[in-house]
Amino acid sequence: MDRKWAVIGAVGVLVIVVGVVGAVADDGDSDGRQKFTVALWGDTPYSAAEISKVPTLIADINAAKVAFSVFDGDIKSGSSLCADGVFTAAIQRFNTFESPLVYVPGDNEWTDCHRINNGGYNALERLSFLRGKMFAEEQSFGEKTLVLEHQGPLGDVYSENTRWTYGDVVFLGLNIPGSNNNKVGTECLSSKSVRTQKDCDDDNAEYQARDAANISWLHDSFALAKSSGLRGLMVVIQADMSFDLPETETFNERTLPGFDGYNNFIAALIAETRDFDGEVVLVHGDTHFFKQDKPLVDQAHLIPNFTRLETFGSPNVHWVKVTVDPHSRNLFRFEPMIVPGN
Repeated sequence: MDRKWAVIGAVGVLVIVVGVVGAVADDGDSDGRQKFTVALWGDTPYSAAEISKVPTLIADINAAKVAFSVFDGDIKSGSSLCADGVFTAAIQRFNTFESPLVYVPGDNEWTDCHRINNGGYNALERLSFLRGKMFAEEQSFGEKTLVLEHQGPLGDVYSENTRWTYGDVVFLGLNIPGSNNNKVGTECLSSKSVRTQKDCDDDNAEYQARDAANISWLHDSFALAKSSGLRGLMVVIQADMSFDLPETETFNERTLPGFDGYNNFIAALIAETRDFDGEVVLVHGDTHFFKQDKPLVDQAHLIPNFTRLETFGSPNVHWVKVTVDPHSRNLFRFEPMIVPGN
């Protein structure tokens, strides 16, 4: 694969690919700082009706000539079988993109597969399968590909945590799914699940180890952005971590049960963002509503360089266009793209 150029990063021995032949930059100047666009989508298809709409969405993204796309989790619904073929079908869809497609896992692919209506799988077995199937190669999906850095060995533990640099931005994908990041409590044993107490204990051990790995990958990515003099960092996950909303001034939604699995990561994200001069975007899906806001930390303690972007999801098969413009006051600009006919 032809590459525009590559650099050795300051965090370990790290090769970062900053572009691929065929990726579209809108304009640039003599210092090579270019404007480019990215497509974000996820949480679909959940039904046969949505499967029929995905080709139209892909055609719309292809026509937009984006530099690359990112899918932020949930290749199927939370009440359908976690069969091997679901992953094969997703790969086939992803490879119809003309530009690179980066995949980030969601809870419907592994965390929730213990449910009887999902086939009663062991969630950690499905996670292992996902890693071996979806992250066996260094490259992204798509007709043209991006070389990604993986936190772990290909097809193995933490291979799903990826990173790439494009233009003035470090992008990273993290395995932080819904369902409380796979942290479980007293609700773990249920008549709707095949989990045993050992499964619950194993899930919590997995959560603790992956949570630490995610925070480490986040820290290294911020260090890379700072050492390289980059202006932005985009983190893509699946989970809606339940940020507090300003219209509920006296009540913090994050105190509700079932969201403590995100506390450590949010604390790390806040600290890293405050210590970074550039702009930070957190992209997620999970609750299927297009949102753009600045939810951290609260109204009295705004983090001005942090933005949250939630993508569309089932039953709405649309996407979000991100324009990255190094010459603009705001490095990132977001546009909801309603696909005609969907």
